Amino acid sequence: MNELQLKYGCNPNQKPSRIYMEEGKDLPIKVLSGKPGYINFLDAFNGWQLVRDLKKATGLPAATSFKHVSPAGASVGLPLTETLAKIYWVDDMNWKEFSPLACAYARARGADRMSSFGDFISLSDVCDKDTAMLIKREVSDGVIAPGYTEEALEILKQKKKGNYNVIEIDPDYVPAPLEHKQVFGVTFEQGRQDLAIDDELISNIVTENKTLTENAKRDLKISLIILKYTQSNSVCFVKDGQAIGVGAGQQSRVHCTRLAGQKADNWFLRQSPKVLKLPFKDGISRAERDNAIDVYIGEEYMDVLADGEWERRFTEKPEAFTREEKRAWLDQLKGVTLGSDAFFPFSDNIERAHKSGVEFIAQPGGSVRDDDVIATCNKYGMAMAFTGIRLFHH
Repeated sequence: MNELQLKYGCNPNQKPSRIYMEEGKDLPIKVLSGKPGYINFLDAFNGWQLVRDLKKATGLPAATSFKHVSPAGASVGLPLTETLAKIYWVDDMNWKEFSPLACAYARARGADRMSSFGDFISLSDVCDKDTAMLIKREVSDGVIAPGYTEEALEILKQKKKGNYNVIEIDPDYVPAPLEHKQVFGVTFEQGRQDLAIDDELISNIVTENKTLTENAKRDLKISLIILKYTQSNSVCFVKDGQAIGVGAGQQSRVHCTRLAGQKADNWFLRQSPKVLKLPFKDGISRAERDNAIDVYIGEEYMDVLADGEWERRFTEKPEAFTREEKRAWLDQLKGVTLGSDAFFPFSDNIERAHKSGVEFIAQPGGSVRDDDVIATCNKYGMAMAFTGIRLFHH
């Protein structure tokens, strides 16, 4: 099949729309269920590249949850903890027996559940039953993978009354080294971003602290791979093999850092005893719980604790989670890694990163204020590597 007609482009008024291969080549995908749209395919192809790179760099199965051409979450297949199973809403499943791929998707979807709502999923490995069962219960637009077991495909085909988008991609497909796109009728051409993210890339450590643990090396590589497929400007916080905060598409780098840091904070605040013990009523959906928790741990917590509001969600009125209590809990977050797709122009980025437990950083370097940035890292005992490589993605 050389081309696939789509219902419309980015928006319903943008017609006609299709994806196709030049020079008569076949598309590297098969649609096994549903009718994916223009944005679905943008998410699918970018997400597939991301998980393929993660698998290559770590040797572990990988998954990502994409929304609007940036990852909301991404992870490799490390086992879940009991706390993670609870905050990812899989503690009612046989999570201790999850396959590595299912663990990867539970982590990718769970880190920022608000942003992942209605995601497009990419999987590095053949989708198995465990992963399909996870996908089945979430609000999602579709999934792309190099294959599906019979059981998994049958489960996914039942989703959305048979209209769930399931795409199979040829894992051996290699695109041409040059890529093209059109803007305003003008064709742009550039070499594909095929930079290998490896230990060598993060070997130039410029801080007084020269120590990168093996876990930190893994997580820094994961953060940089995620940045390759995140709309610039972008900053990514990673811990224990998974993204815990992605700040994408901001014009100011410190705003990227703040956004990613806030998401990382929310991920950790969800693990606090006060949040884990929230007395939700029976029948409250996972999405409604996510929304309530997001408000509860934020500055507008009275929106869910006010009389007439808390009764809709809880069996009894929860205590407020005070700013002091939240700060005390967040001070326990340690060992976080941070990647940036371009240099930090000011040390305020490091100050903000420190508040979210960042201890390891990878960034290109090259700012006129590199000395200030390095000095701030030294103040907090951070280890920072200069990669010398920018990772803008547009």
